[in-house]
Amino acid sequence: MALKDVLTAMTVKPVKKAKSTPKEAGPGARGWAGRGGGMAQLVPSVKEYRGTTVQVCGLWPFSSGASSPMIGVPLGRHEETQATVCCDPISWFQRARLISNPSAFILGKPGLGKSTLVRRMFLGLAAQGVNPLVLGDLKGEHVKAVEALGGQVIKLGRGVGYLNILDPGQAVEVAQLLEEHGHHEAATRVRADAHGRRLNMVVSLITISRNNPPTDQEQTILDRALRVLDDGFDGIPVLKDLLDVIVSAPDELRQVALDRGDMNVYLRETRALEATLLGLTGGGKLGEIFSRQTTNPMKRDRAVVFDVSSIDETETDLQAAVLLACWSYGFGTVNVANALADAGLEPRRNYFVVLDELWRALRSGKGMVDRVDALTRLNRSVGVGQIMISHTMSDLLALPAEEDRMKARGFVERSGMVVCGGLPASEMPLLTSAIPLSRQEQQKLISWQDPPAWDSRGLDVEPPGRGKFLIKVGGRPGIPVQIGLTSIEKNEGLNDTDTRWHAPAKTLMDPAAPAKPAEGGSP
Repeated sequence: MALKDVLTAMTVKPVKKAKSTPKEAGPGARGWAGRGGGMAQLVPSVKEYRGTTVQVCGLWPFSSGASSPMIGVPLGRHEETQATVCCDPISWFQRARLISNPSAFILGKPGLGKSTLVRRMFLGLAAQGVNPLVLGDLKGEHVKAVEALGGQVIKLGRGVGYLNILDPGQAVEVAQLLEEHGHHEAATRVRADAHGRRLNMVVSLITISRNNPPTDQEQTILDRALRVLDDGFDGIPVLKDLLDVIVSAPDELRQVALDRGDMNVYLRETRALEATLLGLTGGGKLGEIFSRQTTNPMKRDRAVVFDVSSIDETETDLQAAVLLACWSYGFGTVNVANALADAGLEPRRNYFVVLDELWRALRSGKGMVDRVDALTRLNRSVGVGQIMISHTMSDLLALPAEEDRMKARGFVERSGMVVCGGLPASEMPLLTSAIPLSRQEQQKLISWQDPPAWDSRGLDVEPPGRGKFLIKVGGRPGIPVQIGLTSIEKNEGLNDTDTRWHAPAKTLMDPAAPAKPAEGGSP
């Protein structure tokens, strides 16, 4: 057999397969395969753009509504959708009509960015022509921002600055100006408001000094003594002048004291009052901050911050008294500006009032909730947006009297919006009693208060909830937002509230620093 035939016989012939029904052709997950099919090897992410309905109306139907309003100060991005979140109490009340009154309440544990959020709001509102009023900055953390706005910094403290609570401010001059232009009713209201605020502050200081409010008869005596002082005193009185009027026992005071012509009865009724006022004028635990003339009168046409950072943290009563005095003085100035604007003598000005560390004032004595409530209740009618700041609901409700606790909770309930940062789980029952929160929202707030990772290796690791807040308006779903800082806010140190913890470049404890020479010797 030839070699060719042998090789042909050894060749394995392929087995023919049975013909199968061909599958129906179709594209894969990435398109048609094969030449000319256009299958995509990589699916790119689609870019998202935001715009108003006027700008993107031609893109219909390839657009969708945003989950957060675009009216107000830009705060940051939505934590879930990354959409821009704009929010502030004045814009949401005046322009967007989303809330019923221009107020907000911020709750959150320390160090999570409450001050940064407030600062972003008042910086944005200042650009819109709204004057920020920080009525009591206990840490001095808003001073740089107000200075950058060209505003006024008023320092208060022992030996630093004084605030005369009997100073009517600009009320006297404004009332005279209103009368000259024929606005007699407005002038009467300005004088009455100044009198009421001064009386309220004297009663508040007495309450803090005693830890109890004065009696009804003592308040009546104080009211009449202020009127006697206004009628016969030349200049601006101080607390010492008020004490002198009570000691002199004029007939008007003896009548309201019901002494029935017996001087001993009058002395008995005013003894405790004189002792308290003497303590307020001669030092005492409240010092002499309120016993002298105001060192730096407040101006009404610019941003203002009351820097009270020189007061020590341990002097809680003094801090509460100074906060109340700043709030009263600030709202009095706002009322004067509104009276002039209503009469057409000055342009209309709107203000954004920041009331920080609310819990300090509420805990300073019985009846202080009523004083704070009287100062802050009418913000909508006077053209003022306000924001109150506290740590937790427990701080507001840690009051001995049940009626005070109910009124303090009303501060949160009456606010147009409530902004919550990281809060512990124990706060949820108290918080949900004031505003509705879903289970997911509660878990989000609890997770934001967790500390950073244990193994930080000395790096500047932020806690997971820093700069994250949940904006709640009534029963609507909350808007979770991550605050985004601009380069100016980062580089200029406007949001650095821990400056005293920063070490200098070279210190004596630094091994690289040169040794300090001994006295009298050479290095």
